[in-house]
Amino acid sequence: MTREAERPGSLEQQAVLLVAGVADLAVSTLGSALGTVRGFLRRSDTAELAAQAERDLIARGRLALDRYAAASPAHLEVLARHALARQAGDGV
Repeated sequence: MTREAERPGSLEQQAVLLVAGVADLAVSTLGSALGTVRGFLRRSDTAELAAQAERDLIARGRLALDRYAAASPAHLEVLARHALARQAGDGV
């Protein structure tokens, strides 16, 4: 097959074929997603799966917040502050 035979002649034809291709992709993806959802709904442990998904999302959220939140002070810095406070409290 030559390049001329693969590509339609006008821009309108290209646009129609592009829209048809996107629509076909959307329909097949939606059909696949619905099949997956139907499979999950048939399972007997759906409530357990939902609870596990919720726990996983909460854990992910914690990790994301920890990663992007302000950094905590260095461990040795915290220990040094405690030692200074203890020394000040002992009167040393």
